[in-house]
Amino acid sequence: MDEEVDPDCEKVNSVLDQESLELFHVLCCQTPPVIMRLWNMMPTETGWQNQHSSTSSAAASVEDRIKAMLEYFREASTVECRNFLLSVCMQCENIPMRLESRLMSVAGYASTDAVQNPASASMSLTNTGGSFDSATNESDQKSSTPPFEEQLIKRPRIDHWEQYVSEVMSLLQRRWGRLTECLVKEVQLEKVWVGPRTANKHKDRPDQTPNSADRGSRTPEPDGDYGYLESKVTLETFLQACTGKVTVLVGQAGSGKTLLMSCLGQQWTNGLGPIPSSYLFVLLEFRQLNVVSCPLSLSDLLFQHYLPPNANNDAKQAIVDYLLSNPEQSCWVLDGYDEFHWKLDKKKMQSEPLDFKEPLPVAELISGLLNRQLLAGSTILVTCRVRDLIDFDGLSDKVGELLGWDQHMIKEYVSSFFGEKDRSLGMQATDLLLSSRHLLVMSSLPALCNICCICLEHLLLEGSDAQHTQLLEEEGSKAVKIKLHQEKGGGRGGDRSRRESHPQRGEQSGKREGNKDILMFSPTSAGVPTTLTQVYLSVISAFLSRYPNQGERYERPKTSTFSQSSVCALASLSQYRSELYELARLAWGGLETNKILFVEEDVPKHVLELSVKTGLLSQVELRCHDGTLVSAYCFIHLTVQEFLAALRIMTCNDISDAQLKKRFSLKTRWTTKSDQKTVFTDSLYLYVCGLSSPHCTEALVEVARASGIKGIQSWVKKRQALVLNLLKALCQNNNLTGPKILQLCRCVQESQDHQLAKLVMTVRPTLELRNFWLSPNDIDALAFVVNSVGDDGIGLDFRACSMELECLDALSRCQYIHYLSFRSRKYGDKFAEKLSSILPEFKLLRKLEFCGASLTATGAASLTSGLQNCPHITDINLSDNNLQDEGIRHITQIFTKLQSLVSVTLGRNNTSLKAVEYLVQEMSSCLNIQHIHADGMKEVRVTFFEKSDVNGHKTKLEPTVSLLNQKWSKDDMTNLAKSLTRLPALSVLDLSGGQWDEEILRTLAEFVPKFRISERIILNDSCSSVVCVVALTTLLSVCPVMELHIGLQNLVQISIIFNGKSEKPVSEMSKKLCLSCCNLLPADFERVWKSLGTSSGLTELDLSHNHLGNKGLKKLLDVLPRLSEIQEINASNNDISMNGVVMLAGALCSRNTLKHIYISNGGKEQVILKFSPNQSNGKEQMKMFRINNSNLLPSNITDVCRRLVPCRFHLELELLHCSFADRAIDNLLKVLPTMSSLQRLNVSNSITSTTEALTLINCLINNQRITSVELSPQSESLICFDRVKAKQVSCRLAYFCFKEENIALMERLLKNLQLSQQLSYLDLSNNQLEDEDVKILVDSLPRLKISSFVNLSNNKLAQQGVLDVASTLCTCSNVSDVDVSLGEDRRCLIWFSDKGCGKTLSVRESNLACDHLVRLAEIVSNCPSLTKLELKNNKLQSEWIEDFVKLLNSSQRVYTVSFFISVEEHWIRAKEAVSLLCRCLELSNNIQTIRIHHTTLHLSLMNVTQLTTISGEATLPAQSIVTNIGFVDCAVDGYQLASMWSIIQQCHLLTELDFSYNSLDTEGTNFLCSLLPLLPSLTSLSIAIKESTVSVAEEFSQALRQYISIQHLNLSGHVISDTAAQNMTTFLPRLRSLNLSRCVWSAAGGMQLMETLEQCISLEDLCLDYVQLNEKSLLCLAQALRKINSLQSLKLDGWRMACSGIEQLTKFLPVWKELRVISLSKNLVSDQSGEKLLEALSSCSHLQELYLSSNSLGDLTAARMALVLPSLTHLTVLDISENQIGTDGSAKLSEAIKNLKNLNKINLTSVGTSDLSAVAASLVHCPVIQDVSLGWNNCGDDVVLELARVLPFCHKMTRIDLESNSVSVCGVEALVGALRSSPALQIIRLWRNKVSSNEAHRFSLTERRLNFSST
Repeated sequence: MDEEVDPDCEKVNSVLDQESLELFHVLCCQTPPVIMRLWNMMPTETGWQNQHSSTSSAAASVEDRIKAMLEYFREASTVECRNFLLSVCMQCENIPMRLESRLMSVAGYASTDAVQNPASASMSLTNTGGSFDSATNESDQKSSTPPFEEQLIKRPRIDHWEQYVSEVMSLLQRRWGRLTECLVKEVQLEKVWVGPRTANKHKDRPDQTPNSADRGSRTPEPDGDYGYLESKVTLETFLQACTGKVTVLVGQAGSGKTLLMSCLGQQWTNGLGPIPSSYLFVLLEFRQLNVVSCPLSLSDLLFQHYLPPNANNDAKQAIVDYLLSNPEQSCWVLDGYDEFHWKLDKKKMQSEPLDFKEPLPVAELISGLLNRQLLAGSTILVTCRVRDLIDFDGLSDKVGELLGWDQHMIKEYVSSFFGEKDRSLGMQATDLLLSSRHLLVMSSLPALCNICCICLEHLLLEGSDAQHTQLLEEEGSKAVKIKLHQEKGGGRGGDRSRRESHPQRGEQSGKREGNKDILMFSPTSAGVPTTLTQVYLSVISAFLSRYPNQGERYERPKTSTFSQSSVCALASLSQYRSELYELARLAWGGLETNKILFVEEDVPKHVLELSVKTGLLSQVELRCHDGTLVSAYCFIHLTVQEFLAALRIMTCNDISDAQLKKRFSLKTRWTTKSDQKTVFTDSLYLYVCGLSSPHCTEALVEVARASGIKGIQSWVKKRQALVLNLLKALCQNNNLTGPKILQLCRCVQESQDHQLAKLVMTVRPTLELRNFWLSPNDIDALAFVVNSVGDDGIGLDFRACSMELECLDALSRCQYIHYLSFRSRKYGDKFAEKLSSILPEFKLLRKLEFCGASLTATGAASLTSGLQNCPHITDINLSDNNLQDEGIRHITQIFTKLQSLVSVTLGRNNTSLKAVEYLVQEMSSCLNIQHIHADGMKEVRVTFFEKSDVNGHKTKLEPTVSLLNQKWSKDDMTNLAKSLTRLPALSVLDLSGGQWDEEILRTLAEFVPKFRISERIILNDSCSSVVCVVALTTLLSVCPVMELHIGLQNLVQISIIFNGKSEKPVSEMSKKLCLSCCNLLPADFERVWKSLGTSSGLTELDLSHNHLGNKGLKKLLDVLPRLSEIQEINASNNDISMNGVVMLAGALCSRNTLKHIYISNGGKEQVILKFSPNQSNGKEQMKMFRINNSNLLPSNITDVCRRLVPCRFHLELELLHCSFADRAIDNLLKVLPTMSSLQRLNVSNSITSTTEALTLINCLINNQRITSVELSPQSESLICFDRVKAKQVSCRLAYFCFKEENIALMERLLKNLQLSQQLSYLDLSNNQLEDEDVKILVDSLPRLKISSFVNLSNNKLAQQGVLDVASTLCTCSNVSDVDVSLGEDRRCLIWFSDKGCGKTLSVRESNLACDHLVRLAEIVSNCPSLTKLELKNNKLQSEWIEDFVKLLNSSQRVYTVSFFISVEEHWIRAKEAVSLLCRCLELSNNIQTIRIHHTTLHLSLMNVTQLTTISGEATLPAQSIVTNIGFVDCAVDGYQLASMWSIIQQCHLLTELDFSYNSLDTEGTNFLCSLLPLLPSLTSLSIAIKESTVSVAEEFSQALRQYISIQHLNLSGHVISDTAAQNMTTFLPRLRSLNLSRCVWSAAGGMQLMETLEQCISLEDLCLDYVQLNEKSLLCLAQALRKINSLQSLKLDGWRMACSGIEQLTKFLPVWKELRVISLSKNLVSDQSGEKLLEALSSCSHLQELYLSSNSLGDLTAARMALVLPSLTHLTVLDISENQIGTDGSAKLSEAIKNLKNLNKINLTSVGTSDLSAVAASLVHCPVIQDVSLGWNNCGDDVVLELARVLPFCHKMTRIDLESNSVSVCGVEALVGALRSSPALQIIRLWRNKVSSNEAHRFSLTERRLNFSST
């Protein structure tokens, strides 16, 4: 609490004189009533009022009166002046904080003697003329001189009125007499302190309670209407001028509101106080009004519930009439609104007056009084608690809060309580009270202070002897006197104990003085109650001990400590457990029903007697509806009732767990209008938590014994555990607001549970407490929780929280704070001084914030004294204060003392540049400062190097300085520059902002050479003239400046970059000059060039966004020879025209070092020149001239190209996004042949029409150097040239429309192509050609010279177009392949070849009809060289396929070679598959092989030579020549094979039968076994299955014993029993091929089979993938392999043979000279073993397929591959996926791949390295490569870019797998470009790469062959 200021009387008038001008403006903004009240403070006899009362203008009147007031009080007495200033501060709004603080400091607190009587003030108001009359009067003025008749009527009224007023005075005097009989201290209003609040008269107060989503972190905006003021006045001063207003006085329960209202009434009776004695003083208590249940009128309220007059009805009517006629002469004191059962409903309040005669509910009657609907102009004074204040929004004129007692007042009361003769006992009591935080906080309220004194007296006297016992009995008898007093009347429950009678201190003291057993207690005694709950237990014990026992029930100890006194308290609870149990029941019942008054019927008689005699219950008078008085009882204080209710909860099983949970909730301190009204203090849950502590268990058990519960102790502990669990749930709740968090801390403190305390801080490491009042008790609870976290540390953030300085004493007990923040204007120098004294106590403090406060230099000095003792602090934030320059200087003094500092923030502190200078000067002595940042004075921050930064860097770290937006003068700049020169080093100096003039800039430039700056100086927004530019450019020649950037656009940007710490000499370093947006003219360029001097080391020059024009460009080109080191010049946006572009073209040819020129918009926008000064003049150098986004005329093309003709270097000309005028392309075609150095012409996005494209195609005729032409309006358009005549040229035209002029465009194109040289390929995809144009093209193919392919994809072909394209196989002899699809890919490719190999035709997804198949059969018949026909997913029906086969059989086609047909349709499965196969065999007599695999029918037609060899007969059965029949994985069941019996038994030449992976049940097995004897030529049998039974293998093994012709057998997946194994031993020796992969057998069976293999000396193919063999079987297999010399294929996947197995295998490999295939995947092959394996394979020269996936191969194996694989020239497949090859191994592998000319498939999935660029590049040496897998390697764009580069050379590539890599959009774009020249490529898998879903979708639409999905 702030101390009272003792003002300096001599300065009051002078301060008013000094502040008159500002005060005048403040007063002019106030309302007329406020001005009027201040005006009336001047005495009327002075003449000032009359002098200004007749002013005509209202506005002028106000200003004149204000001036007159100020003039008067400047000359008035000190007392008058002081009272005037105090009234101004109290009544005026929006006074600046500085002015208010000064006025309050000199005004102090006014004397009541000098304050004018409010009644006279009221009279003055009515007599004042002008506009103030209408503003202040609420009713029309009455005639001052009524007629004689009216006087006759009013006189009796006045008599009755005065008589009634006299009776009220007597009533109040009697009331006060009863109250003062037993008061400990006299009540003095001038010593009661009130904190004024601003009333809310205009709006409802907003609900500021944060919701749950705010998680306790939101700070409600400070409530301007009810904000706490850091000032106080006496109650007497506060009530001055309250007449005619609604005044609200708030205070806590027990703060003495009722007593003070009675005292106010007593003063009124004596003609004292603020209420004139002529007024009627009505004192009503809301708790009395609660009994009113019926509507009543105003007169009923006055005469029935206040004071019935001693008169008849006429007198009553006269009193009421007078009251209604003179409402301003009444004062209504409404005491205890907090006890009122109803809330004021302001929605029902109307502005119309109410009828005083109409009976109304009491709540509406009170609302009418407050809302001025009744007795307008009367004086109303309401008392309530703070939380009820919201109900008076818009009603109250004045609000004040009763302040609690400070320690001085508490000491006074304790001293008065114990009396002068009990001084020693009083001193002990005082020491104990002050040592206990809970007792001290309780004692701040008068009623609770009285209770604490009674408790302390009991504890201190507990150990005295029998005399003490007798003394207690005497004291108990005196309690009867107290009861008698209470029966006469008393205050409300909150104030009762304070008014109790105290025994005669002299008698007691006399008895105690000689007693030597009185114990002297230490204030730090361990027995002092540690929690509020324990205090109340002691209080209950103390009051119970006052009962006059009829004989002692227990023996008291001779001496006592507090711990022993707790035993006595336990004994008291035990002695009166039944009575206490009943009292707890009564308290709980009242709490449930919101009831605090009880009648005799509510309480058992013996309990009532004990309670009254002990003082736990107080007796009060209650006036009934009929006016009679009855006795009622209430607890001595509301908190006592709540505590006893909590005791009931914890000791009674009638209260369920659900009821407990309902009552157990935290309360916020923010009041909302929706809050339910209650009289209680919401402390119940706090006491419940306290009673859950183990310290209270014994007490609870004693009380609970009265309930008769069985197992009482366990029940009590269970109830305590429930409370702790509820607390734990709240501790884990992260959605609590600040007040609720504090309440939670108090609950946890009460429970004394350290684990819960730790949990609170675990959930919320930083507590944010915002915008509410904090008491020392709150901080004490916070300390208990904070101290539970240990060394982890927590943060506390106080924002706009009001707190007394005593709170900081409590805060010092928080040992583990690492972050502490204070933000509020309430915190000033005194607060800082107090804080500095406790800062050293926070040993873990790392961060301190003291922001938005009222700190000055004085406070800063205090803080620094405390901070220097905080060695671990890292962050200090003192922004938004009033430190000024001197305060900043104080702060800088601790920089060198705090070695752990990281950041200090000092912005918004009313400082000048002097403060910044202090900081910069400190850098020279404090070397760990990292950065000083100041943005104006709003942001000032100093950061420091951390110790780890300093120690962790080899090179010394250098600080930076940023002084932004400063208002510089020349002297300021000079002083700063001198300070900067003293710094040992600086990396960056930022002086942006400030709008400097030339003089300041030159001042800085003079000092720059003296600065030790390593990086840069930044001067953004500092200058704006060309003169400044010239001044700065001189730095390039006189300083080690490497870069100078100047831009004078709207946001001026200037930076000076230094050479840093480079070891290169200055002459070898590059220098950059940027003069962008500087408004330079050609003449300015000359001045800039002169300022640079003779410097020729300039490497980059940026002159963009100026006004140089062609003239300036010419000057720039003229100085190029002097720029020997120049690398780039930017002259963009300089008004350059096409004439300047032509000059640049000439410069490109004449300047050897000029490499690239980029121009856009004809030179008006981009103009960039790039140089290569260090390159030689050799022909290898490439030059580029690019024009972008320009409109090019024919003359422009001619002029530019002619200037480029003399170029002696390789040249690239780019005309991008340009628009060609008429004849411009013709001019380009004319000049192209003369440009012999041109290597590439890029016209991308410039050729947009088909006509332009066809015109440009003419270049193929006239220019023999062209190698490729690629034109597209949507992508790149390029023409590439060779040095000499090109052998072939490729042509691509895509995304054009040839329908613009019917077919004329296509004919024109074909005509040009026929005249051109040899074409490698022609790509006309995506041109909307359709069938008609395609027909024209295919008809012209024989006349075109094409060597590779024609691409007609995506041209809207139909089935007719498909057949026309297919017909090219017949019409063009050099067409080798046709691939057509009308599916999603819309594929159409025609391949050419000069070799005489067979032709192929593939038609997919084309929805062919029967007539289309007839036409297709005709094409096949007319093309004898066609060797393969593929029909896939064309929606063909079975009958159509049969007819097609029939047509082929009946055709006259001569089969010079075998002709293969495959037909795939989804329905070719199961029964349909069998039927189709049978029908084909019936319909065709030239089928050699027929197989159905999955859903595909495969046919092979025999050639003529083979037919003649087999038989010379003219006709043969259709089935007689079939050699191969197969059903593979096509869902055929065994029973479906029966229909084939008649057909297969005629196939005498059948050599191969395959029924693998079908459902071969018993019926199917029997069918096949019975069929074998009928097939004498059968040599190969495959019956691999997925699911097998033992019987299948046994049946076949038995059948094969008699069938000696079988040489190739596949039994993959079978279960081979021992019987089957035994059977197989008879025929295995004659096999040449055996597949037993994934077979299952026993150990004996496996042994038999492996032993038999030793006899298979002719075995060529052996597959034993994933079989299980024991050690003996493995030895037998090794013996067998040793004897087999003819092995060609060996598959041993999944054996996990490891090094030993590989070592054995390598011994056999040199013998197998004919080995073609070896598969050793998943065999744990190490890198060393792999090396040996490769070495052994070097002798297998015929090896074609090598599978080594899923092993542990590494760089050694890869290195061996580089040596071995080149000798394996037949290798086609290489699979080394899922190994661990590194970067070196990847390089070696790439060397090996270069020599594999026949390689068509390579699998490098997950090989352990992403460095596969060399591997990708090596694929260019594999001309037949088809399938490449590089997935799951984290490959980047470098690999993809290599793939894109080699793709055009891999014409047979069909698939690339790049799954799960790191390919970005850049890499995918490169693949899209490469796909244009790779039509054979069908899919590139790109799932799981660095391409977003949106980009992936975009790429998929552009190129369907890119697959971004996982399937």
